[in-house]
Amino acid sequence: MNRRTRKKKKKKKLRVFGCLFLILFLIAGGYAVYLSIKLANASFLAQEDLERGRKSELREQPVDPKKDNFSVLFIGVDARPGEKKSRSDALILASFNKDEKSIKMVSIPRDSRVEIPGHNLDKITHAHAFGGKDLTVQTVENLLNIPVDYYVELNFNAFIDIVDALGGVEVNSDREFTEQDSKGRKNAIHIKKGVQTLNGEEALAYVRMRKKDPLGDIGRGKRQQEVIKAIIEKSSSLSAITKYDDIIDSLGKNLTTNFSIGNILALQKYAGSISSIESLTIDGYDNPINGTYYYQLEEDSLEEVSTELREHLEYNAMLSSNLDQ
Repeated sequence: MNRRTRKKKKKKKLRVFGCLFLILFLIAGGYAVYLSIKLANASFLAQEDLERGRKSELREQPVDPKKDNFSVLFIGVDARPGEKKSRSDALILASFNKDEKSIKMVSIPRDSRVEIPGHNLDKITHAHAFGGKDLTVQTVENLLNIPVDYYVELNFNAFIDIVDALGGVEVNSDREFTEQDSKGRKNAIHIKKGVQTLNGEEALAYVRMRKKDPLGDIGRGKRQQEVIKAIIEKSSSLSAITKYDDIIDSLGKNLTTNFSIGNILALQKYAGSISSIESLTIDGYDNPINGTYYYQLEEDSLEEVSTELREHLEYNAMLSSNLDQ
């Protein structure tokens, strides 16, 4: 094998690794949901920039994941075939610190009552229905007071295919329950209490259920983290290597992002942190208004999480530096 051939193969392996690494974060970001996209091939993810361009309005300069701290908003879109407008079913903001090579992540409950630009106070899930990913990104920026540098949208099909390609994931359910499947058929999925291996449809139902959980969104968040860890552990095993092509191919029509291939490859340095992501929680309480259920975020908790994310991104220091210049 000549030097040129070895170099070409090495570049291909790096691209595949970058895509696989992103897949793990996509899973963390939404446990999958409906939306339109393309995967050019097993190594390249299609791009779709935001209307604002590549730079957040809260940034002086565009960020580069290879040398800057950055943030990613993972959007799970609750859409049905033929729908032109859809709500977000999951929103997770992750921050990446280049020096610590660390990752922090916070989930924003879909029923959180927040200010949506141009639409007053409403459930954050409706931001996507009102203005797609662009308004969703803007709403999260306003809520957390930090720039959202990148976004990723993922659908139900991708999640199901990934879990099935891995041969299922093992969970330990603290309760028995039934839940609808990805096609909306009620009580189609039966989850038993205790340790069990779930296929893709079952895993999706396991992480989506909340109405039958006394802890609501908090309980769903715990199950989501459990499945994320199970997928990460199984994906990193030697037995999963032969299934990587299937996993990547499953994202072909189920993913959209403003990550470039260069951005994806820059994620390699965070590989050692993926199994030790620090989870943050915004505390809140049930707040029904005029017969409509809302989740009211506690201001002190919201400010605490915002501050921690800003510090992790070193965003305050960056602003001070720009003001001094």
